[in-house]
Amino acid sequence: MNLALIGYGKMGQMVEDVCRAQEDLRIAGIVDQGHLPSLRAVPSPDVAIDFSYPGNLLPLLADALELKVPLVLGTTGLSAAQEESIREAARSVAIVRAQNFSVGVTVMRRIAAEMARALGEGFDIEIVETHHRQKVDAPSGTAKMLLSAVDPQGIYAVQYGREGLVGARGREIGMHSLRGGTVAGEHSVRFFGEQEELELRHRADSRRIFAVGAVKAARFVRDMPAGLYDMDDVLFGGR
Repeated sequence: MNLALIGYGKMGQMVEDVCRAQEDLRIAGIVDQGHLPSLRAVPSPDVAIDFSYPGNLLPLLADALELKVPLVLGTTGLSAAQEESIREAARSVAIVRAQNFSVGVTVMRRIAAEMARALGEGFDIEIVETHHRQKVDAPSGTAKMLLSAVDPQGIYAVQYGREGLVGARGREIGMHSLRGGTVAGEHSVRFFGEQEELELRHRADSRRIFAVGAVKAARFVRDMPAGLYDMDDVLFGGR
C-alpha cells in the first residue's frame, strides 16, 4: 500500500517510522514545506494520512476528490465549516476522521458511553485532560469526543473549570484542561454517585500509539466505499 503523508511534523515522522516496520507499506510521498507541494504530486497514492494544519484542509480535500484517494484525517482545531467540508467530501470519497487514533481511547469512549447510559442522572460526570505545555487548543479534541460519548444529546451544560461562588452543582458536566511539561496525553472520565465513584482513565506515554492507529485506519479505509468513518468503525467492523 502506497501512503501519502500530509504534514511532516512530529506525527508525520512517527507515521513514517511505523510504516518502516511493516513490509507491505511504502511512503509514496511527503507533502510539506521542503517536500512535495500537494497530494497531486505524490505518485500513485492508495491512501493519504493528514497530520498537518487546518489551513491545509480544503486544498487536500479538493485533490483527494479529484484523484479519488481515501483520507485519514487527524489534524485538530478545525472549524465547524471545515468539519462540514469533510462531511461533504465524504459523499464522494472514503474518509476516516478522528480526534484521537489511539485504540485504547476508542475503547474507552465506547465504555464511557455505556457507563453513562447505565448510571443515569444519579451520577455527576467530570472530564479531565492533561497535555504537554506546547498544545495550542483546549479542551482537547479527545475530551470533546468523550463529552459527546457521555452526553450525546447535549442535554447538560458544560462548565469549563469553576471559579468564585458557583453554588451547588447544577445539570452540568465539568471539563478541565491541564497543561505542562511533555505529557503526551491523559484523559479521565469520573462518575460521582451517592457514596461511590467510578473512574475511567487513559494515559498515552508516547505519540506513537496515535501513529499506529492512523496506519490501522489507512488499512481499513483503502477499500471502503465513500463515507465518513471513525475509529469505532475501524475497530468494530464498520457501519
